[in-house]
Amino acid sequence: MIDFPVSFTSKEITTWGGIAFLKQMMDKIRFSELVSGCEHLPVSGSNRGYAPEVILESFITSIWCGANRFMHTELTRLDPALARIFGWKNAPAQDVFKRYFSKFDQVTNLEVSQYFYSWIFDNFHFDHFTLDIDSSILTRYGDSTEGAKRGYNPTKKGRKSHHPLIAFVSDVNLVANMWLRSGDTSSANNFLSFLEDTLQKLKSKTVGLIRLDSGFFQSDIMDYLEQRNTDFIIAAKFTHPIQRLIADNKAWIQLDEGIEICEQNYQSESWEKERRLIIVRQKIKERPNATGKMLSLFPEEEAYRNYRYSAYVTSLKLSAAEVWRLYRGRANAENYIKELKYDFGFDSFNLKGFYATEAALTFAMIAYNLMSLFKQFVLQEKTQKRLSTLRFRTFAIGAYFEKVNEQIVLKIALIKKRRKWFTSLWNQSQNFEFPFSNA
Repeated sequence: MIDFPVSFTSKEITTWGGIAFLKQMMDKIRFSELVSGCEHLPVSGSNRGYAPEVILESFITSIWCGANRFMHTELTRLDPALARIFGWKNAPAQDVFKRYFSKFDQVTNLEVSQYFYSWIFDNFHFDHFTLDIDSSILTRYGDSTEGAKRGYNPTKKGRKSHHPLIAFVSDVNLVANMWLRSGDTSSANNFLSFLEDTLQKLKSKTVGLIRLDSGFFQSDIMDYLEQRNTDFIIAAKFTHPIQRLIADNKAWIQLDEGIEICEQNYQSESWEKERRLIIVRQKIKERPNATGKMLSLFPEEEAYRNYRYSAYVTSLKLSAAEVWRLYRGRANAENYIKELKYDFGFDSFNLKGFYATEAALTFAMIAYNLMSLFKQFVLQEKTQKRLSTLRFRTFAIGAYFEKVNEQIVLKIALIKKRRKWFTSLWNQSQNFEFPFSNA
């Protein structure tokens, strides 16, 4: 039995008062001006249509507020106070996003992605990147999605999927490029074109190292990187010749308890020259969580089945231990992909048209990059939290607008002991100089 009365208010109240931090960041880097200056973006043919900057800014904001499919963007549309924070007359409905992204084609996607990715890296005061490139599986349901085909899908066998390629600049936690691909493509399919497009987006920067998993263990890829004088570390496929080479090796050097390493030159029959191969083995008894593979050619021989092995082809001249340590940093790429899926709707913003889906996912990548900038240069925390954590710790704060002395004020609902934190972060976001030349 409730013992209090219920009444109503006409005030515009939002649960996302903390999003004002991000609005301030967007103004700081002039995001609306950036969008309006992109001549490649489709525009509405109706006088009543939304401007591209409103559509894209509201789509990105919806993702930050928790939308991971188009239907969820309705929650943002039904929040007039949030629209007022960003200066939108109205927030677009989900059908507006769907219609807008459906106007994109292959050429538009290439030009628009070039524009937005290059904007970040042209103005970012950082150079000599480590580039991690990986593929992912986006499972699709139903028969209406273009490019969704049956292919390699370890978690949902037999299901149709897309198989995108993603490039990350691991040094600054930013996406450098993303291409959507049909689900029946291999990891390395069209890789060299993707790499050239990525390097074009990073044209003002130097890529010092490229790290790839065994799906990209191909001679044409290594030949291309060597011709460019770009250093690389690529995980080796455990072909029979490589397994025999590992089994024959006796010159192991102990790195740590249960970890040994060695190296030697190796030349596949399809290669024109020898390349440096780093081999690591971890003893399962001493390293229960050891990563790597078993030697499938020798499943019964105790000398081999007690270990897990990994191998890497590299152009680097560093020590074998340092090469292995550098490659292990590539594991962050898998974590970035998980965050993109769980927090940014990477596997669920899906439309009927192939290029419409790619366009929506491109702006999910932009949302990710903007959030990464916010975490690094506004929050400046030692341990970067995922968006799902920040959403409820930093952004989900009740607020409403009120007129005070003829001025509209955003009233933030916070207990006293958290007000100092909010004020400090607000001042920091106002005064901090982003690492952009145009900020």
